[in-house]
Amino acid sequence: MKIAIIEDELLAVNYLKNLLDKQGIIPVTETVILRSKKQAIDFFEKNSADLIFMDIHLGDGMSLEIFEHVELFTPIIFITAFDEYAMRVFRHFTIDYLLKPFEEEDLHKALQKFITIRNNFDPELVLKSISLLQQPEDSDAMKRFMVREGNKLKSIDEDNIAYFFASGKYLFLTTVDHQTYIYDDTIKDIIQKLNPKVFFKVNRKFIVNKKAVIEIIKHSSQKVELILSPAPEINSEVFISKTQITECLGWLNR
Repeated sequence: MKIAIIEDELLAVNYLKNLLDKQGIIPVTETVILRSKKQAIDFFEKNSADLIFMDIHLGDGMSLEIFEHVELFTPIIFITAFDEYAMRVFRHFTIDYLLKPFEEEDLHKALQKFITIRNNFDPELVLKSISLLQQPEDSDAMKRFMVREGNKLKSIDEDNIAYFFASGKYLFLTTVDHQTYIYDDTIKDIIQKLNPKVFFKVNRKFIVNKKAVIEIIKHSSQKVELILSPAPEINSEVFISKTQITECLGWLNR
Protein backbone atom coordinates (compact mmCIF):
# COMPACT_ATOMS: atom_id res chain seq x y z
CA MET A 1 0.00 0.00 0.00
CA LYS A 2 1.33 3.43 -0.98
CA ILE A 3 1.05 6.10 1.71
CA ALA A 4 1.41 9.86 1.18
CA ILE A 5 2.20 12.15 4.11
CA ILE A 6 1.51 15.85 3.52
CA GLU A 7 3.21 17.57 6.43
CA ASP A 8 5.69 20.47 6.65
CA GLU A 9 7.11 19.77 10.11
CA LEU A 10 10.03 17.35 9.82
CA LEU A 11 9.69 16.03 13.39
CA ALA A 12 6.02 15.28 12.79
CA VAL A 13 6.86 13.54 9.50
CA ASN A 14 9.48 11.32 11.12
CA TYR A 15 7.22 10.54 14.08
CA LEU A 16 4.33 9.45 11.87
CA LYS A 17 6.57 7.50 9.47
CA ASN A 18 8.17 5.59 12.36
CA LEU A 19 4.75 4.66 13.72
CA LEU A 20 3.62 3.50 10.28
CA ASP A 21 6.76 1.41 9.87
CA LYS A 22 6.14 -0.29 13.24
CA GLN A 23 2.42 -1.02 12.90
CA GLY A 24 1.09 -4.27 11.47
CA ILE A 25 -2.44 -3.22 10.61
CA ILE A 26 -1.89 -2.29 6.95
CA PRO A 27 1.00 -3.27 4.64
CA VAL A 28 3.05 -0.20 3.69
CA THR A 29 5.13 -0.71 0.54
CA GLU A 30 6.02 2.94 -0.07
CA THR A 31 5.79 6.21 1.85
CA VAL A 32 5.89 9.50 -0.04
CA ILE A 33 6.73 12.63 1.95
CA LEU A 34 5.31 15.91 0.64
CA ARG A 35 6.47 18.95 2.62
CA SER A 36 4.35 21.67 1.03
CA LYS A 37 1.13 22.39 -0.81
CA LYS A 38 3.12 22.88 -4.04
CA GLN A 39 4.90 19.52 -3.69
CA ALA A 40 1.56 17.81 -3.10
CA ILE A 41 -0.04 19.43 -6.15
CA ASP A 42 2.93 18.52 -8.36
CA PHE A 43 2.91 14.94 -7.09
CA PHE A 44 -0.83 14.27 -7.42
CA GLU A 45 -1.01 15.74 -10.90
CA LYS A 46 0.84 12.62 -12.10
CA ASN A 47 0.67 10.13 -9.23
CA SER A 48 -1.71 8.60 -6.73
CA ALA A 49 -1.69 6.95 -3.31
CA ASP A 50 -3.83 4.46 -1.41
CA LEU A 51 -4.07 6.53 1.77
CA ILE A 52 -3.15 10.15 2.58
CA PHE A 53 -2.21 11.69 5.91
CA MET A 54 -2.71 15.44 5.53
CA ASP A 55 -1.84 18.27 7.90
CA ILE A 56 -4.30 21.13 7.46
CA HIS A 57 -1.81 23.97 7.98
CA LEU A 58 1.27 23.96 5.73
CA GLY A 59 4.04 26.49 5.37
CA ASP A 60 2.77 27.70 2.00
CA GLY A 61 -0.95 27.70 2.77
CA MET A 62 -3.91 25.53 3.69
CA SER A 63 -3.64 21.95 2.45
CA LEU A 64 -7.33 22.09 1.54
CA GLU A 65 -6.30 24.38 -1.33
CA ILE A 66 -4.73 21.31 -2.97
CA PHE A 67 -8.23 20.24 -4.01
CA GLU A 68 -8.56 23.40 -6.10
CA HIS A 69 -5.78 22.11 -8.36
CA VAL A 70 -6.07 18.32 -8.45
CA GLU A 71 -8.83 15.74 -8.07
CA LEU A 72 -8.17 13.25 -5.29
CA PHE A 73 -10.23 10.10 -4.92
CA THR A 74 -8.14 8.78 -2.04
CA PRO A 75 -9.13 8.25 1.62
CA ILE A 76 -7.62 10.95 3.82
CA ILE A 77 -6.78 11.06 7.51
CA PHE A 78 -6.37 14.68 8.52
CA ILE A 79 -3.77 15.84 11.02
CA THR A 80 -4.27 19.08 12.95
CA ALA A 81 -3.19 20.83 16.11
CA PHE A 82 -6.42 22.85 16.17
CA ASP A 83 -9.42 21.18 17.73
CA GLU A 84 -11.90 23.47 15.94
CA TYR A 85 -10.73 21.95 12.63
CA ALA A 86 -10.71 18.46 14.03
CA MET A 87 -14.33 18.67 15.12
CA ARG A 88 -15.43 19.91 11.70
CA VAL A 89 -13.50 17.10 10.03
CA PHE A 90 -15.04 14.58 12.41
CA ARG A 91 -18.52 15.93 11.65
CA HIS A 92 -18.22 15.97 7.88
CA PHE A 93 -15.56 13.52 6.76
CA THR A 94 -15.75 9.75 6.50
CA ILE A 95 -12.25 8.63 7.50
CA ASP A 96 -10.75 10.09 10.69
CA TYR A 97 -8.48 12.76 12.11
CA LEU A 98 -5.40 12.79 14.33
CA LEU A 99 -5.25 15.66 16.79
CA LYS A 100 -1.67 16.68 17.59
CA PRO A 101 0.03 15.50 19.68
CA PHE A 102 -1.30 12.02 18.93
CA GLU A 103 -0.20 8.66 20.31
CA GLU A 104 0.52 5.34 18.60
CA GLU A 105 -2.86 4.03 19.74
CA ASP A 106 -4.61 6.94 18.00
CA LEU A 107 -2.93 6.04 14.72
CA HIS A 108 -3.91 2.38 15.09
CA LYS A 109 -7.55 3.31 15.65
CA ALA A 110 -7.54 5.52 12.55
CA LEU A 111 -6.01 2.72 10.45
CA GLN A 112 -8.57 0.22 11.73
CA LYS A 113 -11.33 2.65 10.77
CA PHE A 114 -9.76 3.03 7.31
CA ILE A 115 -9.82 -0.74 6.81
CA THR A 116 -13.44 -0.91 7.94
CA ILE A 117 -14.73 1.67 5.49
CA ARG A 118 -12.31 1.08 2.59
CA ASN A 119 -14.61 -1.25 0.68
CA ASN A 120 -17.47 1.24 0.92
CA PHE A 121 -15.44 4.35 0.14
CA ASP A 122 -17.48 6.93 -1.79
CA PRO A 123 -15.42 9.54 -3.73
CA GLU A 124 -18.45 11.77 -4.21
CA LEU A 125 -18.92 11.99 -0.46
CA VAL A 126 -15.26 12.91 -0.08
CA LEU A 127 -15.56 15.82 -2.52
CA LYS A 128 -18.69 17.05 -0.77
CA SER A 129 -16.98 16.77 2.62
CA ILE A 130 -13.94 18.73 1.44
CA SER A 131 -16.21 21.50 0.18
CA LEU A 132 -17.93 21.69 3.55
CA LEU A 133 -14.64 21.65 5.42
CA GLN A 134 -13.13 24.52 3.46
CA GLN A 135 -15.55 27.04 4.90
CA PRO A 136 -17.30 27.35 8.24
CA GLU A 137 -21.06 27.12 8.39
CA ASP A 138 -22.60 30.55 8.77
CA SER A 139 -23.96 29.56 12.17
CA ASP A 140 -20.46 28.65 13.35
CA ALA A 141 -18.79 31.87 12.18
CA MET A 142 -17.96 34.61 14.66
CA LYS A 143 -20.38 37.55 14.56
CA ARG A 144 -18.93 39.83 17.26
CA PHE A 145 -15.33 40.70 18.11
CA MET A 146 -14.02 41.92 21.45
CA VAL A 147 -11.37 44.67 21.44
CA ARG A 148 -9.76 46.79 24.12
CA GLU A 149 -10.45 50.53 24.24
CA GLY A 150 -8.32 52.04 27.00
CA ASN A 151 -9.20 50.10 30.13
CA LYS A 152 -12.54 49.00 28.72
CA LEU A 153 -13.64 46.16 26.46
CA LYS A 154 -15.73 46.87 23.38
CA SER A 155 -17.69 44.43 21.21
CA ILE A 156 -17.77 45.13 17.45
CA ASP A 157 -20.29 43.53 15.11
CA GLU A 158 -18.99 41.97 11.85
CA ASP A 159 -21.03 44.48 9.81
CA ASN A 160 -18.99 47.31 11.36
CA ILE A 161 -15.62 45.76 10.43
CA ALA A 162 -14.02 47.02 7.23
CA TYR A 163 -10.95 44.80 7.36
CA PHE A 164 -8.31 43.05 9.44
CA PHE A 165 -4.66 43.70 8.65
CA ALA A 166 -1.39 42.35 9.97
CA SER A 167 1.57 44.58 10.70
CA GLY A 168 4.69 43.36 12.46
CA LYS A 169 3.68 41.03 15.29
CA TYR A 170 0.16 42.38 15.57
CA LEU A 171 -3.24 41.93 13.97
CA PHE A 172 -5.40 45.04 13.70
CA LEU A 173 -9.14 45.47 13.20
CA THR A 174 -10.36 48.57 11.35
CA THR A 175 -14.00 49.59 11.51
CA VAL A 176 -16.12 51.28 8.84
CA ASP A 177 -15.79 54.58 10.73
CA HIS A 178 -11.98 54.29 10.57
CA GLN A 179 -11.29 53.26 14.15
CA THR A 180 -8.40 50.82 14.46
CA TYR A 181 -7.85 48.40 17.35
CA ILE A 182 -5.33 45.67 18.13
CA TYR A 183 -7.08 42.31 17.89
CA ASP A 184 -5.74 39.36 19.86
CA ASP A 185 -5.37 36.73 17.15
CA THR A 186 -3.36 35.97 14.01
CA ILE A 187 -4.42 36.52 10.41
CA LYS A 188 -3.79 32.82 9.77
CA ASP A 189 -6.26 31.74 12.45
CA ILE A 190 -8.90 34.48 12.36
CA ILE A 191 -9.80 33.76 8.72
CA GLN A 192 -11.03 30.31 9.77
CA LYS A 193 -13.46 31.87 12.24
CA LEU A 194 -15.03 34.41 9.87
CA ASN A 195 -18.08 34.14 7.63
CA PRO A 196 -16.66 33.41 4.13
CA LYS A 197 -19.61 35.19 2.53
CA VAL A 198 -18.54 38.41 4.27
CA PHE A 199 -14.73 38.21 4.57
CA PHE A 200 -11.92 37.15 2.23
CA LYS A 201 -8.16 36.89 2.84
CA VAL A 202 -6.87 38.79 -0.20
CA ASN A 203 -3.17 38.49 0.69
CA ARG A 204 -0.95 37.59 3.61
CA LYS A 205 -1.67 40.91 5.36
CA PHE A 206 -5.32 41.75 4.64
CA ILE A 207 -8.70 40.14 5.27
CA VAL A 208 -11.40 42.42 3.86
CA ASN A 209 -15.12 42.78 4.29
CA LYS A 210 -16.84 42.75 0.90
CA LYS A 211 -18.59 46.00 1.81
CA ALA A 212 -15.22 47.76 2.23
CA VAL A 213 -14.24 47.21 -1.42
CA ILE A 214 -15.28 50.30 -3.38
CA GLU A 215 -13.15 49.87 -6.51
CA ILE A 216 -11.16 47.18 -8.32
CA ILE A 217 -8.19 48.23 -10.45
CA LYS A 218 -6.81 45.65 -12.85
CA HIS A 219 -3.23 46.67 -13.61
CA SER A 220 -2.68 43.36 -15.45
CA SER A 221 -4.00 39.79 -15.38
CA GLN A 222 -1.63 39.08 -12.48
CA LYS A 223 -1.87 42.40 -10.64
CA VAL A 224 -5.27 43.41 -9.27
CA GLU A 225 -5.63 46.16 -6.68
CA LEU A 226 -8.51 46.72 -4.28
CA ILE A 227 -9.46 50.23 -3.18
CA LEU A 228 -10.88 50.07 0.31
CA SER A 229 -13.03 52.43 2.34
CA PRO A 230 -11.81 53.58 4.73
CA ALA A 231 -8.36 53.70 3.13
CA PRO A 232 -5.68 51.91 5.20
CA GLU A 233 -3.28 54.23 7.00
CA ILE A 234 -0.40 51.81 6.43
CA ASN A 235 0.06 49.23 3.67
CA SER A 236 -2.23 51.55 1.72
CA GLU A 237 -1.94 49.61 -1.57
CA VAL A 238 -3.88 46.36 -1.27
CA PHE A 239 -3.19 43.85 -4.04
CA ILE A 240 -4.84 40.45 -4.34
CA SER A 241 -2.35 37.59 -4.19
CA LYS A 242 -1.75 36.19 -7.67
CA THR A 243 -3.04 32.75 -6.70
CA GLN A 244 -6.21 34.27 -5.20
CA ILE A 245 -7.27 36.60 -8.01
CA THR A 246 -9.83 34.33 -9.70
CA GLU A 247 -11.38 33.17 -6.43
CA CYS A 248 -11.45 36.65 -4.94
CA LEU A 249 -13.10 38.22 -7.99
CA GLY A 250 -15.66 35.42 -7.96
CA TRP A 251 -16.33 36.11 -4.26
CA LEU A 252 -16.81 39.82 -4.96
CA ASN A 253 -19.36 38.99 -7.68
CA ARG A 254 -21.47 36.81 -5.42
